[in-house]
Amino acid sequence: MISNERFAGIRAFVQAVEAGSFSRAAQQLGLSPSSVGKAVARLEQRLDVRLFHRTTRSLSLTDEGLAFHDSCVRALGELEQAESALLERRVQPTGRLRMTVPVLLGRDWITPLLLQLAERYPALEIEAQFSNYPVDFAEQGCDLAVRIGLLDNSASLAARQLGVQQLVVCAAPVYLAQHGAPQSPGDVRGHACIGMLRDHQVQAWQLRDASVRIAARLRLGHLEAVKQAALAGHGLAQLPRWLVQQELASGQLQEVLAPFAGPGLPLYAAWPATRAMTARLRLVIDTLRENVPAGLRA
Repeated sequence: MISNERFAGIRAFVQAVEAGSFSRAAQQLGLSPSSVGKAVARLEQRLDVRLFHRTTRSLSLTDEGLAFHDSCVRALGELEQAESALLERRVQPTGRLRMTVPVLLGRDWITPLLLQLAERYPALEIEAQFSNYPVDFAEQGCDLAVRIGLLDNSASLAARQLGVQQLVVCAAPVYLAQHGAPQSPGDVRGHACIGMLRDHQVQAWQLRDASVRIAARLRLGHLEAVKQAALAGHGLAQLPRWLVQQELASGQLQEVLAPFAGPGLPLYAAWPATRAMTARLRLVIDTLRENVPAGLRA
């Protein structure tokens, strides 16, 4: 490896050639003229060759100095190109990013953004797994996870909150016309409820001050299926607001128990705290943060 002293001598030599004198080279390098002269003298001594013809008024290269200067310029040029290429790689996203995202959010919100990034950055490779289960970063070789709810092992993770998933209890107008709207969480027991089934259990409804267990005749293992059942008038359902935002706006579904709505669940982008913040990781996180749907904004 080239030492700092040798590199300083080469740098002083090349700068002196470009500047035409030791004094001007010293000004450009922020050194004293004597420092530049001594650096070049040590370089000549080490190479055992004279690089300059020196007079009191001029500085010109010897034949050996001319050949050495050409070699140094090429070497420094290659070094600059290598540094620029590395900086370019850090700034421009390249390489593979492996991530895991929730199934429906991944389909409706995240996938269109990833496709835009893939089109804009041809050197970027994206692998996305769609899962609602916690991720083991080490076991799955994952770089980034988008997750709803509080994070497990948060001490080992870095995270940025993207938004909040609000939950809304809703039903079709035809159901409410027949059965009325519940006025308090306790009224839910007298209504037909559509349950979200996960791990063979119906998920409790999360309200402002309580977790309410429901007796559901329809128990479905997919949020989209729960939504379709609610639209068809089969009863009350608790669903993410972003998933039913259009139906609420059009009147196909109506919100009930709004005064008892809970604070919602945080939506995070998380990655291992020990993982370097690469250009591709930063790009995806920033893209998600800048394009959060209205139904997920805090």
